[in-house]
Amino acid sequence: MKVKTILVSQPEPNTENSPYARLKEKHNLTIDFRPFIHVEGVAAKEVRHQKIDFNEFDTIILTSRNSVDHFFRLAEEMRFKVPDTTKYFCQSEAVAYYLQKYVVYRKRKIYVGEKSLLDLEATFKKFKNDRFLLPSSDILKPVIPNFLDSLEINWRRAQLYKTVVSDLSDLRDVYYDILVFFSPSGIESLFKNFPDFEQNNTRIAVYGNTTIEAADRAKLRIDIKAPTKETPSMTMAIEKYIKELV
Repeated sequence: MKVKTILVSQPEPNTENSPYARLKEKHNLTIDFRPFIHVEGVAAKEVRHQKIDFNEFDTIILTSRNSVDHFFRLAEEMRFKVPDTTKYFCQSEAVAYYLQKYVVYRKRKIYVGEKSLLDLEATFKKFKNDRFLLPSSDILKPVIPNFLDSLEINWRRAQLYKTVVSDLSDLRDVYYDILVFFSPSGIESLFKNFPDFEQNNTRIAVYGNTTIEAADRAKLRIDIKAPTKETPSMTMAIEKYIKELV
């Protein structure tokens, strides 16, 4: 069956030259974007319930833009003035650059991993006497806590925001040839919104091993997988699938 319509379970890219735009134009597709999950911040009283006191920490570990936004949101709500001496360990350049929304970049001690926090192992050890805070959501892959534990540093996790299933009820009678998922939470959202979902001729595209495992548990037929050596991106995997249909 030909592919004409695709629903991507993520926000629409904010650039006109995204790979999805090129895929859409090249194959004359309708590609819609709709986040199946979204982030909500927790209240200050919930942070206090976790017995988190921002005053106790010298260094903040930032893994995403959400972690940046919600740390500074709660700092303001809790009337905590972030000291100029605070250090920031950032997962990537994109996170470090986003940090400029809240601090004067050139006047702060900011350390950036080339690809991930794991690249900063030597820097973490340099400041092993610091007290580190990891702002996170309620969902956190174990790789980061395991890494921090292996360093034997003094660190705490603070759940400052949570992942919530989005309301998709308006899509109940809308059919797409391909549904694209990037996380187990997206799969969970599909079945929470549509408990009676039947795949039939809908093709399922999944990115990443944990998403593949979630789709398997949900007994979905997986038609498109990424990343692979041949198709490292989702758009490349979708295009390969479309070409093989011809």
